[in-house]
Amino acid sequence: MATLREAKSSTLSKYETVIGLEVHVQLLTRSKCFCACSAAFGAPPNSHVCPVCLGLPGALPVLNRQVVEYAVLAASALGCRINRNSIFARKNYFYPDLPKGYQISQYDKPLAEFGCIEVDTPGGGRKKIGITRVHIEEDAGKSMHEGSDEYSSIDLNRSGTPLIEIVSEPEITSPDEAYDYLTKLKEIILYTGVSDCNMEEGSLRCDANVSLRPRGQKELGTKAEVKNVNSFRFIRHALEYEIERQAEVLDSGEKVVQETRLYNSGEGRTYSMRSKERAHDYRYFPEPDLLPLVVDEKWRDQIRQRLPELPEARRQRMIAEYGITDYDAGVLTASIALANQFEDAARAAKNPKRVANLVQTEMMGRLKAKGLAIEQSPISMKGIAFSADLMEAGTISSKMLKDLYDKCFDGGEDFPAVYEREKPRQISDTGELVRLIDEVIRANPKQVEQYRGGKKTVIGFFVGAVMKASKGNANPALVNELLAKKLEG
Repeated sequence: MATLREAKSSTLSKYETVIGLEVHVQLLTRSKCFCACSAAFGAPPNSHVCPVCLGLPGALPVLNRQVVEYAVLAASALGCRINRNSIFARKNYFYPDLPKGYQISQYDKPLAEFGCIEVDTPGGGRKKIGITRVHIEEDAGKSMHEGSDEYSSIDLNRSGTPLIEIVSEPEITSPDEAYDYLTKLKEIILYTGVSDCNMEEGSLRCDANVSLRPRGQKELGTKAEVKNVNSFRFIRHALEYEIERQAEVLDSGEKVVQETRLYNSGEGRTYSMRSKERAHDYRYFPEPDLLPLVVDEKWRDQIRQRLPELPEARRQRMIAEYGITDYDAGVLTASIALANQFEDAARAAKNPKRVANLVQTEMMGRLKAKGLAIEQSPISMKGIAFSADLMEAGTISSKMLKDLYDKCFDGGEDFPAVYEREKPRQISDTGELVRLIDEVIRANPKQVEQYRGGKKTVIGFFVGAVMKASKGNANPALVNELLAKKLEG
């Protein structure tokens, strides 16, 4: 009898998955998109508001210049064409957290179009996912439903906060591909510095449109939108559930309904929220209170000059420059702060590959265990470079290094200070090591006989005994070499 997993696999093999993602990124401007109110997160409810954010009659929006510059910077990093002329539009809908009754957005003439993000494929190749558009819009307020079964509260601090919406082509074919796309998108945006992409604070939000179609069919199936999932991991889970749900609907002979669904992470499933609106339902029309936005070539080029070296280019350069692996480069460029710190250490150290290894295995492992960010590490990158050079010179062993790193994290001190206080020294003096080896050999005649009888793996026993006798301070490579000579003799 086929297992449940095999049954699901058989069902899903009949269909092709089509996923498009709409990512909303809050821009790190000090003030809002169309007024001078603070855009800072965490203020008391309804304290960062004015007649413009409240939608009071007669209040007029004024476009924040930095919003445009940040949007152009992000769109350029995504490889988009920046349109010279774009137009703001009113997106009309009624919701309690939208006091104007419309959202200022862009529709048929967006700021930027035709970018792409490259993702990894299961076979080790690369695939380009097209970006349809990047446009500017204002955020709505926030409805809060906790604390009462009878009413909801509205906080309009977020109303008018500047966003860019990044819309992908429907070219994503699996939840894993969607996860990779989002991870790389977040990386790029973080490198530009236009957003902190903090999903917990709502700085990055994602809606996923997913549909299935019979394999080989060109026409897209009916899509469902999964809205406002608050982590990339949950987005992957939500898509997995939604794909299976739609496959079961189609297999039963029914039709998928175009709707908006919410994901319940506790139950691992999506629920219907409302029927999905179409573009004409929003009655888009040009915003009469704002002039067309003109980004001429000179202004566009001035903004593009501020682009940093982007993650993929930096990875390739670091691989070539420091001799590290693709995996190492991927980990070390996950954030611009980590990449900068690693490069500072790598340039100062004798062996950059050893620095890369220590950052990942020793420092980051301890940071994760203690729940600390890279910026909170007691060991500086200068300290890591120093420790790497000590290992390279054979002054300390890996065991010594681990002990010293533990002391750094326990006491909150940098590596050079702890090393100077502890002053551990790896024994590399041949005479002293030979003395220890002779003692171990004399104490273990049975193991010597086994070794000389052909059981060469017994050398591990002798190495361990010598390291124990030296209290872990002997140079392991030299111990192995000297032991082999003694035992063969």
